[in-house]
Amino acid sequence: MSVHLYDSRRRGIFPIEATNTATLYSCGITPYDSAHLGHAFVYLVFDVLVRRLQDDGIATRLVRNVTDVDDDILRKARSLGVHYLDLAAEQMVIFDKAMKSLGLLDAAVEPRATSAISEILSLIDAAFVAGAAYAEGGAVYFDVSRFPDFGEVSGYDRDRMLELAAEHGGNVDDPNKRDPLDFVLWQPSLPDEPAWESRWGPGRPGWHIECSALALRELGETIDVHGGGRDLIFPHHECETAQSETATGEPFVRHWLHVGLVGLEGTKMSKSLGNLVFVEDLIARSECAAVRIALLEHHYRDDWSWTDEMLGEAVNRLASWRSVSGDDLSLLDEVRACIDNDLDTPGALRAIDGGVAQGRGARSAAALLGINL
Repeated sequence: MSVHLYDSRRRGIFPIEATNTATLYSCGITPYDSAHLGHAFVYLVFDVLVRRLQDDGIATRLVRNVTDVDDDILRKARSLGVHYLDLAAEQMVIFDKAMKSLGLLDAAVEPRATSAISEILSLIDAAFVAGAAYAEGGAVYFDVSRFPDFGEVSGYDRDRMLELAAEHGGNVDDPNKRDPLDFVLWQPSLPDEPAWESRWGPGRPGWHIECSALALRELGETIDVHGGGRDLIFPHHECETAQSETATGEPFVRHWLHVGLVGLEGTKMSKSLGNLVFVEDLIARSECAAVRIALLEHHYRDDWSWTDEMLGEAVNRLASWRSVSGDDLSLLDEVRACIDNDLDTPGALRAIDGGVAQGRGARSAAALLGINL
């Protein structure tokens, strides 16, 4: 294929490999609050990739999951006094509207974690059969010692993995674990939490198992491109890989795509800090095309911080592009070349700038980036 991407596991740039239809899986939201600009940047990166693959005549199937049961959403629903699925439904309406306003192509399917309980239980059974799972204290754990490649996706050493596991709720001090890095596949539910029957007792899935179950169900044993924000490399994607490859005996992902983190004035954007910028607010101040330009000015692998000046600069850029009529297809080829080079969207924008300065119309070149002139 024409498109070359940095692969996190191999730590280098390689061509995307796919047969027939390119399969892509983007980790989606946990719908307990509005999705912020950092989430939108991830989904926009996948959108540009899908557009370029389709432009190259390649069929695509993009899956973006919805984590509608986990600690965060249950905690938020409890604090609001609402049912967790009602909270998820309410937030998904807001999310879908925001993503549509950003001009994202529709995912082929947005499956929910709660739709995959039977597949999750089957995956856990497979881990037991492989000798990589154990039950203790009412929970089921994955034994990382039974997966020799644990740590290859992230490339982190044990100390760094322990640090990140603790940051992301991995409970490294759990006395039921054989190793602090072992992770939960199934856990008992609290009295006010949803529970499903299993041979280990009523409970609910761990965080990582849902994405493996949904990806395998919707895309097959090996996915062409899988990814999300850089903060998901460990533990989420590391653990996904371990449990998936243990269950199937096949490579889980051909190409890992991880997107940099978006901050606000130098601090990572997060719900816990409340320093959030929302797509819907930016669209209310400008238009989809300008917002996309402002985001695509940043390379997908870079961490960066949003400033309001970025939107003003994008508005001016858009006006400049629209000032030149016509459609120069050689400029489209220049933009294709930039995207093929590890999704170099900043380079693509500069190519359009240069073409417009020469009086070359950029309608098709901009359209490849999802920008309507």
